[in-house]
Amino acid sequence: MDDTVIVRGAQAPNKDKKLEKAMLRKTKWKKIKQYRLLLLMMVPAVIYYITFHYLPMYGVLLAFKDFKILKGIMGSPWVGLDLFRTIFQDDYFYTVLKNTLIISFYKLLFGFPVPIFFALLLSEVTNAKYKRIVQTVTYLPHFISWVVLAGIFFTFFSLGGPLNTIITLFGGDPVLFLADARYFRSILVITSIFQGFGWGSIIYFAAISNIDPQLYEAAIIDGAGRFKRMFYISIPMLVPIIVIMLILSMSGVLDAGFDQIFNMYNAQVYNVADIIDTYVYRKGIVEMNYSYATAVGLFKSVVALILIFAVNRVVKLIGGKDHALW
Repeated sequence: MDDTVIVRGAQAPNKDKKLEKAMLRKTKWKKIKQYRLLLLMMVPAVIYYITFHYLPMYGVLLAFKDFKILKGIMGSPWVGLDLFRTIFQDDYFYTVLKNTLIISFYKLLFGFPVPIFFALLLSEVTNAKYKRIVQTVTYLPHFISWVVLAGIFFTFFSLGGPLNTIITLFGGDPVLFLADARYFRSILVITSIFQGFGWGSIIYFAAISNIDPQLYEAAIIDGAGRFKRMFYISIPMLVPIIVIMLILSMSGVLDAGFDQIFNMYNAQVYNVADIIDTYVYRKGIVEMNYSYATAVGLFKSVVALILIFAVNRVVKLIGGKDHALW
């Protein structure tokens, strides 16, 4: 009799667990049914990432093989880490790496705060029509290809362009800015900010619009002006978004902007403008050294992944879990 009681007592928790699992399944299916339209909208994006981001990862094998086109990826002989040894023994690779880090750091240092300040300042504008016009105008460059933008900037910075016309009017000598290593990096940073600050400010506009208006009303009653409301309410409330965007930006530290640089640089400025992506393009596409180019690209991806984890860890230690990405 006692044994029967023990067995029944052991079976009861198992039944409860099964019921819990069944309830969880029902809840999941209810949620899937409830959000089926949103999930359906995600399907094209999922297909895109699987097709163009996950399936091509098979090609990473090239970094460890002496690729022969006729033999294919699997038929090509393994070389292990030989290609990586070749990369780190190449002096020019360190020049390319230095250029990439410098240009990316400049873009992050000078370009990252601009959308934040722009969103903060424009959010203080009370004229809705004027605000919409400014937003539309600043968003437009994001949708223009760098091929087109590069043509515009070539004209602007050319010897007969508007900038040199102003310089000559004041008695100066014209300068071929895009072929001068002293100015090229600065031009890259300025044009990059011009192209992206309007689009980058959207997320900050959205965050500002979600701040409780009662906080501003209380500050106005206490006599706080526009700048005080900005510094003591808007900016602190934006900190979580700013931190997340900074962490995500770290993944692009070794991505200095291939489209922009490829369309704007030339042989005269290779020593200050040649980055990892343009180097990979020349090695892989032009010279058809696919294995070497893949190895360089893999190195870049691994470093970017390490940087994301490192910055996220630092944010956790400094600001707590609430400000970290995960």
